[in-house]
Amino acid sequence: MPLAAKPLHTANRPHLVVRSSSIHAAGCYTLQPIRKGRRVLEYDGPRVSKETADERYADRPVTYLFGLQDRSDVIDGFGTGMFINHSCAPNCETEEVNSRIYIRAIRDIAAGEELLYEYNLYDSDSDDYDCYCGVSHCRGTMLSDDEVKRQARNAARRAARKNTISKTL
Repeated sequence: MPLAAKPLHTANRPHLVVRSSSIHAAGCYTLQPIRKGRRVLEYDGPRVSKETADERYADRPVTYLFGLQDRSDVIDGFGTGMFINHSCAPNCETEEVNSRIYIRAIRDIAAGEELLYEYNLYDSDSDDYDCYCGVSHCRGTMLSDDEVKRQARNAARRAARKNTISKTL
């Protein structure tokens, strides 16, 4: 006998819808108010090693990977959570509990609002993580502050090596 499908909406979860977003293609919106502190949804999907994910998505420009605190495994997300866009003025944040990622409201959210959180991406060798959230205090990147600093240090090292090599020629 097949397993029954989980209901899409329950009394414990807000009703959400995916539709066009001015930030990036599609976004996730709430159809009812959400109170500050409430868990909105779980970012779910298979857990895979970072190495497996790197191989699987090597030639793909878009992924929905979510890094866990141990930084060796990621969630290969495929569900409503993948449509929550990045913003420098978020109304949600992520929290990890027992290797599960939840999206939680950090302020009261009105019905019809797009759900947003700061991605704080890390471990990137790419420089195409520009932010298009459009808020007045936009940081201009979806990278974490630590990742921005790491990339700046690496760029400075490369420039210093290049300068040393050119002086020896």
